[in-house]
Amino acid sequence: MAVNMAQTSAFPQIAAQDWQALRQVWADIQPDSCPYSYNFHMHTTCSDGQLTPEELIQQAIAIGLKGLAITDHHTTLGYQIAQHWLENWQPSSPSSSIPHLWTGVEITADLLGTEVHILGYAFDPQHPGLQPYLQGKTLPSTDAQAAEVIVALHQAGGLAVLAHPARYRRSAEELIPIAAHLGIDAVETYYAYANPYPWEPSSIQTQKVKQLSATYNLLNTCGTDTHGTNLLKRL
Repeated sequence: MAVNMAQTSAFPQIAAQDWQALRQVWADIQPDSCPYSYNFHMHTTCSDGQLTPEELIQQAIAIGLKGLAITDHHTTLGYQIAQHWLENWQPSSPSSSIPHLWTGVEITADLLGTEVHILGYAFDPQHPGLQPYLQGKTLPSTDAQAAEVIVALHQAGGLAVLAHPARYRRSAEELIPIAAHLGIDAVETYYAYANPYPWEPSSIQTQKVKQLSATYNLLNTCGTDTHGTNLLKRL
């Protein structure tokens, strides 16, 4: 399913790496932005999801998403396939709109001796500094320190986000200040920890994380963390 990205036009690549536009979206994110307007945390069969990239992007269009990112673990292949599909898509209706697809990835890293997930967005997937993290597998913690992952994403022109900060062995109160000190750009504030359907962010965790993001001047993101066949929930 490999896609020759050299054959794609320059415009989709520029749009996929437009971190300024993404920051503006995050600045305006609300509790109800996900899952019907934006979704920045989804997985495909290129890592541990059940939707193919083509199925995911078709479902995103059917939902009416304005913007999204595919965040497969340690690979951007899902993004590449979905972008290729979008470039060849012929809308069935004049009212159909093309969602903004940013590059995305989820990288396992060590923070305070705890395994965490760092989401990367709007980066150059060909940047040499990111290649160790895009080989389809988790690196040993000694080779994937959060500080190094954040630096690599920034060097590739992207943004770094601490995923679901209330899901780890250490608390959000411990992790977010350190992540902010290391240069993290945002936290995944709106997240459904109990996997409800319909999807909605967990109120207690959301309030806590949003207070911390404000304290440390971080942006807020949202995502369903979909691994199943429905983008409107996690599993």
